[in-house]
Amino acid sequence: MPRTGQPAIRLVGSVQRAFAVIDALAEVDTELGTNEIARRTGVNPSTVSRLLATLVAGGFVEHVQESGRYRLGPRLLQLGNVVLGRLDLRQIARPHLLALVDSTRETATLSAAGQRDAVTVDFAQSPFSVQSVAQLGRPSIAHATATGKVLLAFGGRALPPGPLKSYTKRTIAKRSELTAELDAVRERGYAYNFGEREDDLHAIAAPVWGNHGELAAILGVQGPASRFDRQAMEAVVEPLLEHAREVSLELGWAGLVGEAVER
Repeated sequence: MPRTGQPAIRLVGSVQRAFAVIDALAEVDTELGTNEIARRTGVNPSTVSRLLATLVAGGFVEHVQESGRYRLGPRLLQLGNVVLGRLDLRQIARPHLLALVDSTRETATLSAAGQRDAVTVDFAQSPFSVQSVAQLGRPSIAHATATGKVLLAFGGRALPPGPLKSYTKRTIAKRSELTAELDAVRERGYAYNFGEREDDLHAIAAPVWGNHGELAAILGVQGPASRFDRQAMEAVVEPLLEHAREVSLELGWAGLVGEAVER
């Protein structure tokens, strides 16, 4: 068969099912058992079991001995780091994360867009003994975090399908209210999270633009609700936006937002 220079259009079913297993594990913050993964993916449990064994062998999934359940493995983070490393995103943003911690005394985070949610790819920790602990590879739930709202508002993403889960009493779980919140995020250029995913965590986040005016990353600052209250968050707005702008310029942004992120 002559080469066309284009990828084949016939897909491998077993690989697609493996991707579905990985997606199921990425959608939750907890470990999942074989039957639960089968229910979420619609794949036969025996097939899921074989897929999990293969993914565990490759490091894409981890088997937790204590619970007998599964979670995403370090190989995914390693591959993500390779991609991001080639973009030099973390190298460019790292000094800005450190500068944000110096000026705000709270934890600064860098996130990149994932398939559904934004994912933490780097962070600089607060110097306080009481601090919010960021985690590499942790997804920021789209409707329940400041970073997730930035992704929805500026990343050209549709609202999450189906009912919106309430993580705390402050989670915006009504689609109409979330739509209004995203309009406000676009108008002011950054997003808040007041205990919407975890009761004791507040955060603020702003977009980082790429050289084509697309959403390239998300810069955030987070801290314990007891200390990082609204007044403290307002004081963070100016340095956060300034550092987000500087990272954008270093990525080649020309000061214009591309058509892909206009709403």
